[in-house]
Amino acid sequence: MKRDNPRQYHIELAKGDVGRYVFLPGDPGRCEMIASYFDEPQKVASHREYETWSGYLEGEKVAVMSTGIGGPSAAIGLEELVAIGADTFVRVGTSGSMQEHIKPGDIAIVSGAIRDEGTGLHYLPIEFPAVADVDITQALRDAAVGMDKNVHVGVSQSKDSFYGQHAPERMPVASQLSDRWAAWIGGGAICSEMEAAALYIVSSVLRVRAGGLMMVMGHPDQSPMTPEEWEASKVDHLLPVAIEGMKEIIRRDKA
Repeated sequence: MKRDNPRQYHIELAKGDVGRYVFLPGDPGRCEMIASYFDEPQKVASHREYETWSGYLEGEKVAVMSTGIGGPSAAIGLEELVAIGADTFVRVGTSGSMQEHIKPGDIAIVSGAIRDEGTGLHYLPIEFPAVADVDITQALRDAAVGMDKNVHVGVSQSKDSFYGQHAPERMPVASQLSDRWAAWIGGGAICSEMEAAALYIVSSVLRVRAGGLMMVMGHPDQSPMTPEEWEASKVDHLLPVAIEGMKEIIRRDKA
C-alpha cells in the first residue's frame, strides 16, 4: 500500500526507528519487559497490536515489537520491519509442551515449524519447509545452555486455532484434530505455538534471518499445571535467555 507518509501503514515506524535486530513477542505487554534489558530504552510507537521499543545491546541498536496472536499479524509486522531496514528477528513467546519429557519451565528453541496454518500458503507452497536460520538457532541454544537451562531444540506445531488445540472435542472436526495432534507428537514435535511457521516462511521469501525461543507451558494431554509449574513457566524466566541469545548473535556478527 503506497502513501505519502514514510511510516509503515500498520506498525507506524519509519527508517531509523529500529536497527537490524528485533525481538518479536506476541503480547504488547511484554515489550516494556524486554526493553528493560536494553541500554537507553525508549518507546517508539504503539498502533494496533504493534507496540515498539528501541534501545541498545552490545553497542548495536535493537528493538522489540509485538505482533499480536497468529500468523497474519506476525507476517504483516515482519514485512514492514524489513521494509525499514531490520533483518534479524528473534521470536519470544510461550508454547505448549508436546512431549512428556518436556516440562513447564523448559525452553524450546524452534529450529523448524509444522505449517498447520494458512498465512504461509500465500507465500510458498506447503511443500516448502518453515525453517529457522541455523546461526540464530545455534546462538540461542548456546545462550540457553550457558545459563544452565533445560533446553530442547526441534520442531514446533504452528497452528491457527488456539481452542482447536485446547478444546478439540467440541469442534465438528474433532477426530481430525485429534489424529493430527497424535501425528505431530509421534513425529517428535516439541511444542505448539502460533507464529513460527509464518515468520520463517516470510523470512525465507524476504531473505532475512529469523529464529525463536519459547517458554514451555502445559502438558501434551492438556492436564492442569500445578502452582509450582505455573511459577516455573513464567515468561519472566525466558527473557534473560532471549537477551543473552541476541547479544550472542550480535557478537558473532561483529566477529
